Amino acid sequence: MHDLPAEWTALCAVVFLLGLKHGFDADHLATIDGLTRYNTRHQRPFARYCGALFSLGHGAIVLAIAIAVGIASEKWTAPEWLELSGAWISIGFLTLIGIVNLRAVLAARADEVLAPIGIKGRFLGRLTQASRPLAVAAIGSLFAISFDTVSQSALFALTATQYGGVGHSIFLGLLFVLGMLVTDGINGLWISKLIARADQIAIIASRVMSVAVSSVSLLVAGFGAAKLAMPAIDAWSDGKEIAFGAIVCTVILGSYLLARVLAARDVAARLATR
Repeated sequence: MHDLPAEWTALCAVVFLLGLKHGFDADHLATIDGLTRYNTRHQRPFARYCGALFSLGHGAIVLAIAIAVGIASEKWTAPEWLELSGAWISIGFLTLIGIVNLRAVLAARADEVLAPIGIKGRFLGRLTQASRPLAVAAIGSLFAISFDTVSQSALFALTATQYGGVGHSIFLGLLFVLGMLVTDGINGLWISKLIARADQIAIIASRVMSVAVSSVSLLVAGFGAAKLAMPAIDAWSDGKEIAFGAIVCTVILGSYLLARVLAARDVAARLATR
């Protein structure tokens, strides 16, 4: 969970960054990867848009939560345990995701194109074989029914009601969905391009991105645990929410660019030795 700023403009910026970061969740990446690969193999024209469709379905639940919380805010106060429990659950899942993805990189064959590994996707199995746009969106909705997403959406919706009610909750929900749509949509397009080439660039790029997902997951989990365990770190981080969110997104996007550079150099080196 996150300490949200009290100033409206800063709050909007943080919620948008949270949406961007949420789109980089390993469960999102892994499921979008599976949906894109499946529909690409069957030559369905919407395959490259699986990320955007997944995000729209996911966002529909986020908006529903924002509306419900905004309406109920006058009669309901969130219990104190909600934020603390959500924080530790999020830390646990992030740690598990980081370890699983790092192990996958270390165990992969030299010629294998890796896909990010999520937790929810492992239990939903054949759902990644959805073959219609509405079915892909429905899977996104299903992934939103989790403690982490529900508690995070409820937190920023409750914060928004301080500024005037349900309309502000909906606005923040839309910002969150927009951020998530940007990252999930780009991820779907990128995966479709990797599938189309499936060469050395795809092999290297997939490894760099898997390491980035693992590293960010472990770092965010470690920092979250440190904030909960040490009041001094929690106090130091107060007011830096926008910077932290931007750093996470920059690391992921920088990893993508690094993957392209390393892959291009590797291909050039191979050609030069022939």
